Amino acid sequence: MSVRGREIVLGVTGGIAAYKAAALCSRLVQSDAGVTVVLTEAATHFIGPVTFEALTGRPTRTDAFESREFWRGEHIGLADRADALVVAPATADFLAKMAHGIADDLLSTLVLCLDGPVLVAPAMNRVMWSKPAVQRNLARLREDGIQIVEPESGWLSCGQVGVGRMAEPDAILDRLERILAGK
Repeated sequence: MSVRGREIVLGVTGGIAAYKAAALCSRLVQSDAGVTVVLTEAATHFIGPVTFEALTGRPTRTDAFESREFWRGEHIGLADRADALVVAPATADFLAKMAHGIADDLLSTLVLCLDGPVLVAPAMNRVMWSKPAVQRNLARLREDGIQIVEPESGWLSCGQVGVGRMAEPDAILDRLERILAGK
């Protein structure tokens, strides 16, 4: 597998689909990738750092100013070490930050520091997904070279049915493997 021996940063943003990020994290670790998880503050309202620490055997990062490992700053050190960054789930808010270069937390700063592939798996309400602003941000991200795993259609946690479900962990892992293999 092309993730074997690779360093992957898994960014998790604040949406109910964060539970799927734990499954993705587990699949990456089982595929012999080194995984470091970065949670946004909003993500911690949906899933805790301890879950990812148990899965990865590494500290989960949540704070840009809490130096844990890298003397130049966590955003620089993690970016230098990473072979790829996966943001799953990627909320509408985080996609907007990425599209406009806003760097106001560890994960958004890391996106700007990384000189490697970035893959996002959006997840949101079907109405949010269809908004022109979200679609403009996605178009800009594609222009900037960001890889996107499109959300699926189905039942959403808000009780609606439509496009907005985060892609399944295996689909995200497959896409990441293809990216790292240069396909």
